[in-house]
Amino acid sequence: MKTIIGFEIHEQLNTKSKLYCNSSTHYRNVEPNTNICEVCTGMPGAKPYPMNQDAIDATVEIALMLNCDIIENPVYIQRKHYDYPDLPSGYQRTSLPIGKDGKLNNVGIWEVHLEEDPGKYDPLSGLVDYNRSGVPLVEIVTAPDIRNPEDGRKFLRELSKVLQYTGKVKPEGGTMRMDTNISLEGGARVEIKNINSVKGAYRALKFEITRQKNLHKRGVKVKQETRAFIESQMITRRMRIKETDADYRYIPDPDIPPLLINAKKIIEIKSAMPEAPHLKLKRFMDTFGISHDDAWAITNEKEMADDIEFEIHQLNKTKKVVDFNRHIIKKIIEYKKLTYKQSGLDGINVSDILKLIEDGHLTDFNAELTVRNIIDKTIDGTYTERVTLNNIENLGLAKIKEKDVVKKAVIEVINENSNAVEDFKLGKSKALNFMIGKVMMKTEGRADPDIVRSILKKELR
Repeated sequence: MKTIIGFEIHEQLNTKSKLYCNSSTHYRNVEPNTNICEVCTGMPGAKPYPMNQDAIDATVEIALMLNCDIIENPVYIQRKHYDYPDLPSGYQRTSLPIGKDGKLNNVGIWEVHLEEDPGKYDPLSGLVDYNRSGVPLVEIVTAPDIRNPEDGRKFLRELSKVLQYTGKVKPEGGTMRMDTNISLEGGARVEIKNINSVKGAYRALKFEITRQKNLHKRGVKVKQETRAFIESQMITRRMRIKETDADYRYIPDPDIPPLLINAKKIIEIKSAMPEAPHLKLKRFMDTFGISHDDAWAITNEKEMADDIEFEIHQLNKTKKVVDFNRHIIKKIIEYKKLTYKQSGLDGINVSDILKLIEDGHLTDFNAELTVRNIIDKTIDGTYTERVTLNNIENLGLAKIKEKDVVKKAVIEVINENSNAVEDFKLGKSKALNFMIGKVMMKTEGRADPDIVRSILKKELR
């Protein structure tokens, strides 16, 4: 039975002020109801300011990144009416489509809108915080081209990457919210709300598809309705009969003139916007001859991808650069739960580290320690220096070049590990690797593993 899935995705835009007033968009870690004014709290008689131009430009750029056609005719702002405590004026302002007919990962993008965020309502306490009310949102509506939860998850991850590449959405994460519409072929369409993460969307889709299939098996008709996703239980629960456009009583907002996005503005935004991640991925594969898996891993963050391209041009060592970034740097920043941008690394200091390895001044092991050192110093605010030979020597990370020092450590390891020596004599290869590891520990990772292996074999003979 064919599954039909579409998304409506909302993401906050990274602007200093709200969409229709000058109140700050900061609502996290501030006292409730402090960054507000008479406009964003819907006070009687309050009139909206002219629309935030940064929000308009950001929405156009996002639509272009999703390969949409930009609407050059007047775009009207509408009032979408519904009664809920987080909406003080009784309606939400939302634009007609600014972009249409795009595509991402073979999923059609029907429309891209600009609208205002409601406040935050806590149904348990009955309290409302309007700090978030009026924050600009971009809304992206997909075609029902997704057929299973796995493809839905893949699409949302790619969309998140595109949005982050623009630099126009909130960088702190956790601001994407989505609704999804699901139906089985021939059945009614069910909308699921309250989804706040890609993982949540995947789980909601899996549950809802199973629920609808079980109803079909029992001969029960699926009702067209709106359901809430209860993430703590990983289930969906009925909220209400699904609304139609007529239920929202859309009318053009008489207080806001229509938007007019002309060809000159579109050309200006196009010329300044970054390369889309899916295009960068393809170019990396074609230009540098790297695999799809490598290209996908290193283009997840724009800052890392840009720095890797710089490093490749600096060093002309594509494989070394890609492997070091993918398997060393990404491993460290993911363990520390940081983004590449937060790590303090850049193309210059990573190029310096790789050059020190190439010139024989730094082992691969201590190159990883050097990366950790930069990240740790960035976190505590003490990182100021470039990575130089003098710098790593002062940190005790430079490679040991004196063979007699390495030989001394090898002999100590042989004398301290008689069982491993006997195992080696019996032909057990793991014993040699064990002793190499012990020598590396004694030399704090500063010995060249190939030289250690050579001296160790010679001494054991």
